[in-house]
Amino acid sequence: MKSEDTPFEGGPMDGRVLPVLLGITGHPPKTYRIPVPDPDGGPDTVLVYRRVPRGPGRVGLSNRWKYEYAPEGVPPRRLNWPWSKPDATPGGKPDDADG
Repeated sequence: MKSEDTPFEGGPMDGRVLPVLLGITGHPPKTYRIPVPDPDGGPDTVLVYRRVPRGPGRVGLSNRWKYEYAPEGVPPRRLNWPWSKPDATPGGKPDDADG
């Protein structure tokens, strides 16, 4: 399997670079979870990092990625079907001037 050295920013892993396995598309996973064992024998703490673009890449080369710390965790995913309505819809009728 192919891996890429990916930097981590923020949180306890700030400044570290870890080899991350790439998927079949050549990209690392969108989220990276790191379980940290509790020294007192309690439940593990899970550090969550989100994949973001590292910066502007050179023309013709693939985009590189980095991971940023997400202290709030990962937001729940919602299926995005083409026929789904957006979350925020304005009130009133389309031809209504008052809104």
